[in-house]
This record gives sequence, structure tokens and C-alpha cells, in this order.
Amino acid sequence: MITFSNVTKRFGQKVAVKELSFEVKPGEVLALLGPNGAGKSTSMKMLTGFLPVSDGSISICDFDMGKDAGLAQSRIGYLPEGTPLYTEATVTEFLRFAAAAREVPAKKQNDAVLSVVDRCGLKEVQHQLIDTLSKGYRQRTCLAQSIIHDPSVLVLDEPTDGLDPNQKQDIQEMIREMSQDKSILLSTHIMEEAEFMSDRILLLSHGSAVADGTMEELRKRFGDEERIVLKLAGVSAAEVLPKLKAVPGVSSIEEQSHSGTELGFVVSVSGDTSNISSVLTGIASLCHDNSWRVVEIKAIEASLKDIFTEATCG
Repeated sequence: MITFSNVTKRFGQKVAVKELSFEVKPGEVLALLGPNGAGKSTSMKMLTGFLPVSDGSISICDFDMGKDAGLAQSRIGYLPEGTPLYTEATVTEFLRFAAAAREVPAKKQNDAVLSVVDRCGLKEVQHQLIDTLSKGYRQRTCLAQSIIHDPSVLVLDEPTDGLDPNQKQDIQEMIREMSQDKSILLSTHIMEEAEFMSDRILLLSHGSAVADGTMEELRKRFGDEERIVLKLAGVSAAEVLPKLKAVPGVSSIEEQSHSGTELGFVVSVSGDTSNISSVLTGIASLCHDNSWRVVEIKAIEASLKDIFTEATCG
């Protein structure tokens, strides 16, 4: 369990984080998102005990980070950005060092190393020098050190940064697997990753939380303008736009680039989300009445990028 209670961090006159409160329960993944300077890095540094809070409190598994830092930190596994590793050691040597540093009992260290080597897919490189590993295997090794003491809480800073699509998928699947019994806080700038891996999303702006909820909850709050994608063939914009704008419920239309004889439109629909069905029906009827050749017509939900922009602008 991670608990932030009215946490504020000041650097002189500058307030980097302001009265931030949230929880991450066991079995839950919370994605921390925000533009540069929103307070993400500062929040993660306070969470791991690297920086003290100015006001408020942080607790890890009911241990106060200010009063019982050692006990709180012992419950945390941390994957820092940039995968800092001792490159002159082999994977196994480094993990044994990590187990000892994390105070895994001597009799259990070998089993702990074998367990994370297996869990993180490191068997074929376990005896290689870290300096010879690919970016993906380095990330797996750093992830392995973060869980070698079986922590209750995982803090992951840009866990797939710099990886190719296949490597990203492997790491994402491992994180989802580990989330079954751990509280996980991850920071990422990749919207699709946050949406795929997290149960909840916390949006920060200027040091404060501006939104906290599931994608469904955020869509209801910020995605109040639904959209319809329409692609037609053999028509002109001058012919289509006036009639499309006249459909009840249409708030705006964005014309898309041409592709051969095809012409695309993104139609925004304002009002209650149930309105999308009637507008979709109206557009379909319009196409039929005018004998327009429909290549594609579909409703689309607000993306996390749309929500992020609306929640953090200004």
C-alpha cells in the first residue's frame, strides 16, 4: 500500500508538489502522468525517501517514510530511469549483490537470484557481463534487482524507455503479472503504455493532481465530446461539409487529408454520450440519401492523449 497524504514539496519559494493525496492498493497499478515540470520526478523521489517532504506524509505498508524510513524503504522495489547497473559484473553477480544489499538472508540469496532470473527471462544471459547485454536484457536485469527481495511496493520510472516494440511488450507483460499481489506506481510519457498497464491514472499539472481515476472515469469527466470518423469516396468537401454540419448534434468537423479519391472527416459530437448513436444514425442516413460511397464510418472514444491535453492545459 502506498499512501500520500496532503504532500507538499518546496524548493525555496518554488512549490514543486502541492497538497498531493492518493493511494495505491495491493494488486493495483497507478500510472503517474503529467507534462514536464508537473512534479512527477519529485513525487517519486519523495516516495522512495530520496527527498523529504515539506508538509504532509507518505507511508509504505503503514510505515511512515519520515519516521520509519528504513522500514518503509525495505518494502519498496525501485526501477530507476536509465537502468543504472554495475556493467563489469555478470548478471548473476550483480543480482547476488542486490540480494545482499536488500538484506535477503544469506541462506535464501541463491534461491532469490534463481527465482528472479527465471521470472525476468534472464537464463540465457545470466553468466554474461552486463556490459555485453542488449538494452532489453539490461532493463530485465534492473527489473530483477527491484523484485529480488519480494517487495510489496514497486516504483517504476519509465520502465520501457528506449526499448523496441517486442522488448516493450515483454516488460509490460511482466509488470502486469507482478501487479497481481503488489502495489505498483509507474511513471511514463507513453500514453498507450499507461492505458494498457495501469488500473488507474493520476494526472499531475503544476504540482497538483488534476485527475485521478480509471480510463472510463476520465472519459466521462474529460471526454465529453465524442467523435465519429467518416471516410467517403468520390465526393468533394464542398458537397459534403454543409450537409454534414446540418446533422443535429454535430458540433464541429475536421477535414482529413485526401488518399486518392477518398476524403475523410472527424465529426465531433457534443452533449451526453448517448447522443453519439443518434448522430451516427443521422450521418448514415445522410450518406444513404445522397448516395455517397462510404469507405468507413465509426464512433471513437476519447484517447488518453485527448484527456491528458484537456486536463493539463493551462
